[in-house]
Amino acid sequence: MPCGEENSDRVGKAQKNKCKTGAYERAASCIKSFLASKIPNCPVPPTIIAIDFFMDIFTYIMIVKKKILIFTATYNEKDNIEPLIKSINFYNSEVNILIIDDNSPDLTFKKVEDLKSEYNNIILKVRNSKNGLDTAHKEAYDFALKNDYDYLITMDADLSHDPSEITNFIKYLDKFPFVIGSRYIEGGRCEMKGRRLIISKFGNKLIKTILNINCNEFTTSFRGFNLKKLENFHLNLVQNKGYSFFMGTVFEINRLNFTIKEIPITFKDRKMGISKIPKIEILRTLKNLFLLYLK
Repeated sequence: MPCGEENSDRVGKAQKNKCKTGAYERAASCIKSFLASKIPNCPVPPTIIAIDFFMDIFTYIMIVKKKILIFTATYNEKDNIEPLIKSINFYNSEVNILIIDDNSPDLTFKKVEDLKSEYNNIILKVRNSKNGLDTAHKEAYDFALKNDYDYLITMDADLSHDPSEITNFIKYLDKFPFVIGSRYIEGGRCEMKGRRLIISKFGNKLIKTILNINCNEFTTSFRGFNLKKLENFHLNLVQNKGYSFFMGTVFEINRLNFTIKEIPITFKDRKMGISKIPKIEILRTLKNLFLLYLK
Protein backbone atom coordinates (compact mmCIF):
# COMPACT_ATOMS: atom_id res chain seq x y z
CA MET A 1 0.00 0.00 0.00
CA PRO A 2 1.40 3.43 -0.92
CA CYS A 3 2.43 5.62 1.98
CA GLY A 4 -0.26 8.21 1.25
CA GLU A 5 -3.04 5.58 1.28
CA GLU A 6 -1.69 4.08 4.52
CA ASN A 7 -1.74 7.47 6.23
CA SER A 8 -5.22 8.13 4.87
CA ASP A 9 -6.39 4.78 6.23
CA ARG A 10 -4.94 5.57 9.66
CA VAL A 11 -6.62 8.96 9.68
CA GLY A 12 -9.93 7.36 8.69
CA LYS A 13 -9.71 4.81 11.49
CA ALA A 14 -8.77 7.49 13.98
CA GLN A 15 -11.74 9.58 12.94
CA LYS A 16 -14.08 6.59 13.29
CA ASN A 17 -12.74 5.83 16.77
CA LYS A 18 -13.06 9.48 17.72
CA CYS A 19 -16.68 9.52 16.49
CA LYS A 20 -17.48 6.34 18.40
CA THR A 21 -15.93 7.69 21.59
CA GLY A 22 -17.80 10.93 21.14
CA ALA A 23 -21.07 9.04 20.66
CA TYR A 24 -20.66 7.20 23.94
CA GLU A 25 -19.68 10.40 25.70
CA ARG A 26 -22.82 12.06 24.39
CA ALA A 27 -24.88 9.04 25.46
CA ALA A 28 -23.38 9.20 28.95
CA SER A 29 -24.10 12.92 29.10
CA CYS A 30 -27.76 12.31 28.17
CA ILE A 31 -28.07 9.62 30.84
CA LYS A 32 -26.54 11.93 33.41
CA SER A 33 -28.95 14.70 32.48
CA PHE A 34 -31.92 12.34 32.65
CA LEU A 35 -30.98 10.94 36.05
CA ALA A 36 -30.21 14.40 37.37
CA SER A 37 -33.70 15.53 36.39
CA LYS A 38 -35.27 12.55 38.13
CA ILE A 39 -32.96 12.25 41.14
CA PRO A 40 -31.24 15.51 42.15
CA ASN A 41 -27.51 15.23 42.96
CA CYS A 42 -27.45 11.62 41.78
CA PRO A 43 -23.94 10.69 40.58
CA VAL A 44 -23.74 8.48 37.49
CA PRO A 45 -20.99 5.87 37.74
CA PRO A 46 -18.59 5.82 34.78
CA THR A 47 -19.35 2.11 34.33
CA ILE A 48 -22.70 3.03 32.81
CA ILE A 49 -20.84 3.80 29.58
CA ALA A 50 -19.24 0.35 29.66
CA ILE A 51 -22.62 -1.29 30.37
CA ASP A 52 -24.13 0.46 27.37
CA PHE A 53 -21.19 -0.57 25.20
CA PHE A 54 -21.36 -4.24 26.21
CA MET A 55 -25.14 -4.30 25.73
CA ASP A 56 -24.55 -3.19 22.13
CA ILE A 57 -22.02 -6.01 21.69
CA PHE A 58 -24.38 -8.55 23.28
CA THR A 59 -27.25 -7.55 20.99
CA TYR A 60 -24.99 -7.74 17.92
CA ILE A 61 -23.78 -11.23 18.88
CA MET A 62 -27.38 -12.33 19.40
CA ILE A 63 -28.35 -11.09 15.94
CA VAL A 64 -25.39 -12.84 14.29
CA LYS A 65 -26.01 -16.06 16.21
CA LYS A 66 -29.69 -16.34 15.28
CA LYS A 67 -31.11 -16.75 11.81
CA ILE A 68 -33.65 -13.94 11.51
CA LEU A 69 -36.19 -13.14 8.82
CA ILE A 70 -37.93 -9.77 8.55
CA PHE A 71 -41.10 -9.91 6.49
CA THR A 72 -43.38 -7.30 4.96
CA ALA A 73 -46.21 -7.61 2.45
CA THR A 74 -46.45 -4.94 -0.24
CA TYR A 75 -49.09 -3.56 -2.55
CA ASN A 76 -48.43 -0.15 -4.12
CA GLU A 77 -45.66 0.82 -1.69
CA LYS A 78 -43.14 2.07 -4.29
CA ASP A 79 -42.36 5.27 -2.35
CA ASN A 80 -42.01 3.53 1.02
CA ILE A 81 -40.18 0.30 0.27
CA GLU A 82 -36.74 1.77 -0.43
CA PRO A 83 -36.45 3.80 2.82
CA LEU A 84 -37.83 0.80 4.72
CA ILE A 85 -35.24 -1.63 3.35
CA LYS A 86 -32.41 0.84 3.85
CA SER A 87 -33.51 1.52 7.42
CA ILE A 88 -33.77 -2.19 8.27
CA ASN A 89 -30.26 -2.76 6.94
CA PHE A 90 -28.92 0.28 8.76
CA TYR A 91 -30.01 -1.06 12.14
CA ASN A 92 -29.80 -4.84 11.51
CA SER A 93 -27.67 -5.72 8.51
CA GLU A 94 -27.36 -9.39 9.57
CA VAL A 95 -31.03 -10.22 8.98
CA ASN A 96 -32.73 -11.38 5.80
CA ILE A 97 -35.67 -9.43 4.38
CA LEU A 98 -38.56 -11.24 2.70
CA ILE A 99 -40.95 -9.15 0.61
CA ILE A 100 -44.11 -10.66 -0.85
CA ASP A 101 -45.65 -8.34 -3.41
CA ASP A 102 -49.10 -8.80 -4.94
CA ASN A 103 -48.11 -7.61 -8.41
CA SER A 104 -48.37 -3.93 -7.45
CA PRO A 105 -49.65 -1.68 -10.26
CA ASP A 106 -47.12 0.97 -9.16
CA LEU A 107 -44.33 -1.61 -9.76
CA THR A 108 -43.16 -1.81 -6.15
CA PHE A 109 -41.48 -5.11 -7.04
CA LYS A 110 -39.33 -3.38 -9.67
CA LYS A 111 -37.99 -1.05 -6.98
CA VAL A 112 -37.18 -4.07 -4.82
CA GLU A 113 -35.42 -5.77 -7.74
CA ASP A 114 -33.23 -2.68 -8.15
CA LEU A 115 -32.37 -2.72 -4.44
CA LYS A 116 -31.27 -6.37 -4.63
CA SER A 117 -28.15 -5.23 -6.48
CA GLU A 118 -27.26 -3.08 -3.45
CA TYR A 119 -28.31 -5.49 -0.69
CA ASN A 120 -27.74 -9.25 -0.85
CA ASN A 121 -30.15 -10.06 1.99
CA ILE A 122 -33.39 -9.35 0.09
CA ILE A 123 -35.73 -12.17 -0.93
CA LEU A 124 -38.56 -11.15 -3.26
CA LYS A 125 -41.67 -13.13 -4.12
CA VAL A 126 -44.14 -11.64 -6.59
CA ARG A 127 -47.62 -13.15 -6.72
CA ASN A 128 -49.87 -12.96 -9.76
CA SER A 129 -52.62 -10.90 -8.17
CA LYS A 130 -53.88 -9.34 -4.94
CA ASN A 131 -54.28 -12.50 -2.87
CA GLY A 132 -54.73 -10.94 0.55
CA LEU A 133 -52.68 -9.93 3.54
CA ASP A 134 -53.41 -13.09 5.52
CA THR A 135 -52.14 -15.43 2.79
CA ALA A 136 -48.94 -13.39 2.43
CA HIS A 137 -48.21 -13.76 6.16
CA LYS A 138 -48.93 -17.48 6.01
CA GLU A 139 -46.53 -17.87 3.07
CA ALA A 140 -43.87 -15.94 4.99
CA TYR A 141 -44.30 -18.16 8.06
CA ASP A 142 -44.06 -21.27 5.89
CA PHE A 143 -40.96 -19.91 4.16
CA ALA A 144 -39.30 -19.19 7.53
CA LEU A 145 -40.00 -22.72 8.79
CA LYS A 146 -38.80 -24.44 5.62
CA ASN A 147 -35.58 -22.43 5.63
CA ASP A 148 -34.87 -23.07 9.32
CA TYR A 149 -35.07 -19.50 10.61
CA ASP A 150 -35.04 -18.97 14.37
CA TYR A 151 -37.10 -15.78 14.42
CA LEU A 152 -39.69 -14.28 12.10
CA ILE A 153 -40.49 -10.58 12.60
CA THR A 154 -43.34 -9.06 10.60
CA MET A 155 -44.03 -5.38 10.00
CA ASP A 156 -45.91 -2.96 7.76
CA ALA A 157 -44.30 -1.63 4.59
CA ASP A 158 -45.63 1.92 4.95
CA LEU A 159 -43.01 3.10 7.49
CA SER A 160 -45.56 3.13 10.32
CA HIS A 161 -43.27 0.71 12.19
CA ASP A 162 -39.80 1.88 13.17
CA PRO A 163 -37.01 -0.53 12.06
CA SER A 164 -34.83 0.73 14.93
CA GLU A 165 -37.18 -1.17 17.27
CA ILE A 166 -36.46 -4.54 15.64
CA THR A 167 -33.50 -5.02 17.98
CA ASN A 168 -35.89 -4.90 20.93
CA PHE A 169 -37.98 -7.68 19.39
CA ILE A 170 -34.86 -9.80 18.96
CA LYS A 171 -33.94 -9.30 22.60
CA TYR A 172 -37.33 -10.50 23.86
CA LEU A 173 -37.68 -13.33 21.35
CA ASP A 174 -34.74 -14.97 23.06
CA LYS A 175 -37.06 -15.51 26.05
CA PHE A 176 -40.62 -15.54 24.70
CA PRO A 177 -42.34 -17.48 21.90
CA PHE A 178 -44.44 -14.54 20.70
CA VAL A 179 -43.71 -10.83 20.99
CA ILE A 180 -46.18 -8.17 19.91
CA GLY A 181 -45.44 -4.48 19.55
CA SER A 182 -48.02 -2.46 21.43
CA ARG A 183 -49.08 1.16 21.04
CA TYR A 184 -51.27 0.95 24.12
CA ILE A 185 -48.99 -0.05 26.97
CA GLU A 186 -46.67 2.15 29.00
CA GLY A 187 -43.94 3.52 26.75
CA GLY A 188 -45.93 2.94 23.56
CA ARG A 189 -47.02 5.79 21.28
CA CYS A 190 -49.54 6.14 18.49
CA GLU A 191 -49.40 9.07 16.07
CA MET A 192 -52.84 8.42 14.62
CA LYS A 193 -55.35 11.16 15.34
CA GLY A 194 -59.07 11.78 15.45
CA ARG A 195 -61.55 9.08 14.52
CA ARG A 196 -58.88 6.55 13.52
CA LEU A 197 -57.25 6.70 16.94
CA ILE A 198 -60.58 6.44 18.77
CA ILE A 199 -61.66 3.42 16.69
CA SER A 200 -58.28 1.73 17.17
CA LYS A 201 -58.22 2.20 20.96
CA PHE A 202 -61.86 1.20 21.42
CA GLY A 203 -61.49 -1.78 19.07
CA ASN A 204 -58.49 -3.21 20.91
CA LYS A 205 -60.18 -2.78 24.29
CA LEU A 206 -63.33 -4.46 22.97
CA ILE A 207 -61.33 -7.43 21.63
CA LYS A 208 -59.48 -7.78 24.94
CA THR A 209 -62.75 -7.78 26.89
CA ILE A 210 -64.71 -10.16 24.68
CA LEU A 211 -61.92 -12.70 24.12
CA ASN A 212 -60.69 -12.37 27.72
CA ILE A 213 -57.04 -12.32 26.65
CA ASN A 214 -54.49 -10.44 28.73
CA CYS A 215 -53.19 -8.35 25.85
CA ASN A 216 -53.68 -4.70 24.90
CA GLU A 217 -52.78 -4.87 21.21
CA PHE A 218 -54.45 -7.17 18.69
CA THR A 219 -54.39 -5.31 15.38
CA THR A 220 -50.79 -4.34 14.65
CA SER A 221 -48.64 -6.46 12.35
CA PHE A 222 -45.40 -5.52 14.15
CA ARG A 223 -44.77 -8.80 15.95
CA GLY A 224 -42.18 -11.51 16.36
CA PHE A 225 -42.33 -15.31 16.35
CA ASN A 226 -39.76 -17.58 17.97
CA LEU A 227 -40.19 -20.48 15.57
CA LYS A 228 -38.30 -22.92 17.78
CA LYS A 229 -40.52 -22.24 20.80
CA LEU A 230 -43.85 -22.17 18.92
CA GLU A 231 -44.15 -25.93 18.57
CA ASN A 232 -47.36 -27.22 16.95
CA PHE A 233 -48.26 -23.70 15.85
CA HIS A 234 -48.59 -22.41 12.31
CA LEU A 235 -50.34 -19.35 10.92
CA ASN A 236 -52.40 -21.77 8.83
CA LEU A 237 -54.37 -22.37 12.04
CA VAL A 238 -55.72 -18.83 11.79
CA GLN A 239 -58.98 -18.88 9.82
CA ASN A 240 -59.63 -15.13 9.81
CA LYS A 241 -58.94 -13.29 6.58
CA GLY A 242 -57.96 -9.71 5.82
CA TYR A 243 -56.99 -7.47 8.71
CA SER A 244 -58.90 -9.65 11.21
CA PHE A 245 -56.09 -12.14 10.63
CA PHE A 246 -53.93 -10.28 13.19
CA MET A 247 -56.60 -10.60 15.87
CA GLY A 248 -57.04 -14.27 15.00
CA THR A 249 -53.31 -14.90 15.35
CA VAL A 250 -53.27 -13.62 18.94
CA PHE A 251 -56.36 -15.72 19.67
CA GLU A 252 -54.78 -18.96 18.40
CA ILE A 253 -51.46 -18.39 20.17
CA ASN A 254 -53.31 -17.71 23.43
CA ARG A 255 -55.55 -20.77 22.89
CA LEU A 256 -52.44 -22.95 22.65
CA ASN A 257 -51.22 -21.47 25.98
CA PHE A 258 -48.13 -19.77 24.60
CA THR A 259 -46.91 -16.74 26.50
CA ILE A 260 -47.60 -13.41 24.81
CA LYS A 261 -45.07 -10.66 25.51
CA GLU A 262 -46.06 -7.07 24.74
CA ILE A 263 -43.37 -4.47 24.21
CA PRO A 264 -43.90 -0.75 23.57
CA ILE A 265 -43.59 0.58 20.04
CA THR A 266 -44.12 3.91 18.32
CA PHE A 267 -46.72 3.75 15.58
CA LYS A 268 -46.13 6.47 13.01
CA ASP A 269 -48.77 7.73 10.65
CA ARG A 270 -48.26 6.98 6.97
CA LYS A 271 -46.33 9.74 5.20
CA MET A 272 -46.62 8.50 1.60
CA GLY A 273 -49.23 6.51 -0.28
CA ILE A 274 -52.76 5.76 0.89
CA SER A 275 -54.13 3.42 3.53
CA LYS A 276 -55.53 0.17 2.15
CA ILE A 277 -57.90 -0.60 5.03
CA PRO A 278 -61.48 -0.42 3.65
CA LYS A 279 -64.16 1.05 5.91
CA ILE A 280 -66.13 -2.18 5.73
CA GLU A 281 -63.21 -3.89 7.52
CA ILE A 282 -64.58 -2.60 10.84
CA LEU A 283 -67.79 -4.59 10.30
CA ARG A 284 -65.83 -7.66 9.22
CA THR A 285 -63.70 -7.44 12.36
CA LEU A 286 -66.79 -7.26 14.58
CA LYS A 287 -68.24 -10.29 12.81
CA ASN A 288 -64.99 -12.26 13.17
CA LEU A 289 -64.66 -11.21 16.80
CA PHE A 290 -68.11 -12.68 17.49
CA LEU A 291 -67.16 -15.94 15.73
CA LEU A 292 -63.96 -16.22 17.79
CA TYR A 293 -65.99 -15.67 20.97
CA LEU A 294 -68.19 -18.64 20.04
CA LYS A 295 -65.20 -20.97 19.60
